[in-house]
Amino acid sequence: MISNQIKQLMIAIIGEENYDDTKAGRLVYSYDATPNFQSMPDAVVSPRNTKEVSELVKICNEYKIPIVPRGSGTNLCAGTCPTEGGIIFLFKHMNQVLEIDEENLTVTLQPGVITLDMIQQVEAKGLFYPPDPSSMKISTIGGNINENSGGLRGLKYGVTRDYVIGLEIVLANGDIIRTGGKLAKDVAGYDFTRLFVGSEGTLGIITEATLKLIPMPETKKTMLALYQDLEAAAQSVSAIIANKIIPTTLEFLDQPTLEVVEAYAQIGLPTDVKAVLLIEQDGSPEVVVRDMEKMAEICKLQHAVSVEVAKTEADAEALRTARRSALSALARLKPTTILEDATVPRSEIAKMVQATNEIAEKYQVKICTFGHAGDGNLHPTCPTDARDHDEMERVEKAFEEIFEKAIELGGTITGEHGVGVMKAPYLELKLGKEGIAAMKAVKMALDPNQIMNPGKVFAKDNRKRVVVTK
Repeated sequence: MISNQIKQLMIAIIGEENYDDTKAGRLVYSYDATPNFQSMPDAVVSPRNTKEVSELVKICNEYKIPIVPRGSGTNLCAGTCPTEGGIIFLFKHMNQVLEIDEENLTVTLQPGVITLDMIQQVEAKGLFYPPDPSSMKISTIGGNINENSGGLRGLKYGVTRDYVIGLEIVLANGDIIRTGGKLAKDVAGYDFTRLFVGSEGTLGIITEATLKLIPMPETKKTMLALYQDLEAAAQSVSAIIANKIIPTTLEFLDQPTLEVVEAYAQIGLPTDVKAVLLIEQDGSPEVVVRDMEKMAEICKLQHAVSVEVAKTEADAEALRTARRSALSALARLKPTTILEDATVPRSEIAKMVQATNEIAEKYQVKICTFGHAGDGNLHPTCPTDARDHDEMERVEKAFEEIFEKAIELGGTITGEHGVGVMKAPYLELKLGKEGIAAMKAVKMALDPNQIMNPGKVFAKDNRKRVVVTK
């Protein structure tokens, strides 16, 4: 619990209206989008500027109070669940786009800006911010940076890290540092910008970011390829890339996912095929037409039973929206929905899909698979019920084998969802003991009192999903 003395120190900085330790106020921020995790924070603070963040952090550091920086809580690794209590830092006041610089092609903004709001503002000026996480309607830029979020356009354009060129950060001792800037080149010192992207709030608090923009593509087209063979769909992904075509989007949905998404979206998706590829290309009109024709030809050679290009932008947007709604659709099936993101080299997609199906059958659980096939990032998703302890145990074992298989195929345990609490027991599979030790050395150097989002990344040895309450 926070003593009244510390509470008054914080209120003196941010005002009584920006300090909330009521049960109702704390309950709202006791969980995120990860199923079966909940823990009450001791208080929620809403700083109005970087100076206030710094002053609050100094108090937390002095009294060793845990800090959890939080965006919209859409993450799926329990990364913003306050499993050790402490203070939630909320950025509802720090939600401004500060500058869109059309000369340097950058946007500078605060962490509480909603991703889609920023995208719409830059697109109004004919500019383009490619990262497009499925949660972009509600997720914040600060959250995207902390998780290094990806999205449907990641194959061609990369992920959040590829567009963050400058940061303002409050360190665990309250110091304020700036990294990078509006520069095309900068090798002065360690690359702290990239270090903090994806650090999940465990090293410091991001209070401002400068992001790279690019010119808006001239045109785009969207295509749907249907398959009666999962392996043929996966082989098409490899064949497209091997033909030196990098589409904007190359998404995969299996039949169980298709059925659920169509029931939810009702846009006429086929449900009598084993898999579909959603393919999109953007750029100059002649390049887009050429690439779409070539990709259609490749899909047919790989035994696609149908290949159709969306006739209108409205049709194309309906397909993209349906894909983005996959998690929401699957969440309707059972009380608990566990979505993971095992990632492999794109050449191993077929093996990973097959292995996932075999593992699901082995443990007698339902696993729907969709994801960013073009960059090897698959989302095996299991509708289940946390109250069924026997089934949950089988689900845990199934996902453990899925992660092990991904590592065996040269992949990783997470492509975009982060480590948080959920993936921490498996991090050593990817990094080894030496890698974990190196990460801990960085953590201890920057946060010796272990106040920055404690219990995340370096978490307990088992992955049992339990509701933590305080």
